Amino acid sequence: MKSVFKNVAVALALLVAFTFAFSTTAKANDDDKKTPAPAELRFIGNYSNQPIFQLSLNNKEADEYTITFRDEDGTVLYTDRIKGIAITKKFMLNTEEVGDGAFSVEVKARKTNKVDTYTINRNRSYVDETVVTKL
Repeated sequence: MKSVFKNVAVALALLVAFTFAFSTTAKANDDDKKTPAPAELRFIGNYSNQPIFQLSLNNKEADEYTITFRDEDGTVLYTDRIKGIAITKKFMLNTEEVGDGAFSVEVKARKTNKVDTYTINRNRSYVDETVVTKL
């Protein structure tokens, strides 16, 4: 009977050891969730039927970034280099030059060589709705 109790105790000790060995810890104040993404590109609206995009770089140290717009074929439409901390820049896309195809935006940090790539697809839909109302 002692050997059965001893085997159960050893098995229980091993189970507890493996549980703690392969578990992860969680911080009470998780700072990673509070910090915004390092680079963010978003559509903010239209001006004269041309889409406007805003690029926000949320870097805490000064860095140089290369921003490149390419069409579906890989042709460079626009490129620019910017330096600074917490940079926000707006871009207006000339749809007459680009057409209706998709294109990509590449943001490359010089210090870290990290590249963020965004794909922009433009879809148009027209809604023609007829409503009949009883008076």
